[in-house]
Amino acid sequence: MKKATYLLFLLTLTAISCQRPGSTTTPRGFATADELQARAERLAHQNIIVDGHVDLPYRLRIKHFRLERQYLDMPIKSDGNFDYEKAKRGGLSAPFMSVYIPAEYQITGGARVLADSLIDMVRGIAAAHPDKFALANSPAQVQTNFKNDLISLPMGMENGAPIENEVKNVRYFFDRGIRYVTLTHGKDNQICDSSYDSTRTHGGLSAFGREVVVEMNRLGMLVDISHVSDDTFFQVIDLSKVPVIASHSSCRAFTPGFKRNMSDEMIKALGKNGGIIMINFATSFLDETMRLGNADKGKQLIALLKEKGLKETDEAAKPIITQFQRENPTVFAPIELVADHIDHAVKLAGIDHVGFGSDFDGVGDTLPTDLKDVSQYPNLIRVLLKRGYSETDIAKLCSGNFFRVWNQVLSAAKNP
Repeated sequence: MKKATYLLFLLTLTAISCQRPGSTTTPRGFATADELQARAERLAHQNIIVDGHVDLPYRLRIKHFRLERQYLDMPIKSDGNFDYEKAKRGGLSAPFMSVYIPAEYQITGGARVLADSLIDMVRGIAAAHPDKFALANSPAQVQTNFKNDLISLPMGMENGAPIENEVKNVRYFFDRGIRYVTLTHGKDNQICDSSYDSTRTHGGLSAFGREVVVEMNRLGMLVDISHVSDDTFFQVIDLSKVPVIASHSSCRAFTPGFKRNMSDEMIKALGKNGGIIMINFATSFLDETMRLGNADKGKQLIALLKEKGLKETDEAAKPIITQFQRENPTVFAPIELVADHIDHAVKLAGIDHVGFGSDFDGVGDTLPTDLKDVSQYPNLIRVLLKRGYSETDIAKLCSGNFFRVWNQVLSAAKNP
């Protein structure tokens, strides 16, 4: 083989190896790192980026957030994963605000009151900063806000406990702006079983849970199957008349012992359903060895504090925690592992059925290198471009796939 021909052959093989799973498009040229980053920055701001799950409301709540001006200003600049300035730098256009209800409220009561307070918070932030944020109840509203240089704050409720035992409360929360409900969270609730709970109270959906799913379909509210048990997932797929979402889940193939993630069978079924898996960024969702290693360090720290008669929140515990963490640092996944999960989901379900669901502000200091907050979305896009994802693919992952599902659910609604 002549030298020039052989070189062309090698270059072709290299380009093919960079293609995403199932791609038929070869990356154009061999861009420098700076050129690739610049292209990623452009795409992050050119496209609407939807993030399926951001826990800003609950993070602010535990900081004793109140509906007063000094507190309403907290989302503009903060030490969290999400704020206005970081979002503008990273191109994040529509973070779904998570109205998170801890499972303990299923026991103590007060789930609906908490949900209402978090909804009021999100609405208050938008009202206080009309030049920066706006509410959004549909893809069309997100698109209008984007054209007006506003960050949309659509809302999803994480845990259906606030629905209580009244189907009419689905309508109540829909009217308040909730556009998806994660059916349960860390424990089985009145709707269904949780992936975290081994009790298996209902064997999947309860009879009431079936009524809830039907009502959500009727109203045009997205059904979110993150957190649910495998049995619940397949029963929802069989029951729902429209595509469903996994707002913040990753691939169980990388974490075999972590049932919170989705199995290959589930991801394939979600694709056939027309739905979308939105990849969670937390290290514990991305790699089994890192998950178990970090969890073991956490147990060691708890045991050490207990031995000294201290709680994690005690002032005397702070230097002990600092020293322990210095000697036993948390291991963080590389950003490439997020792309690995995207690749895997694309291979199983297709490019039309994958999106982003970071869990920013909900997973503590467990985020990957180069993806620590919403300002770093371009870094993920850069990795995807390097792997051969086309600009059309990137647009689908950023929001196109989610908008397709959301519009289908709205179109099928009856008497909304």
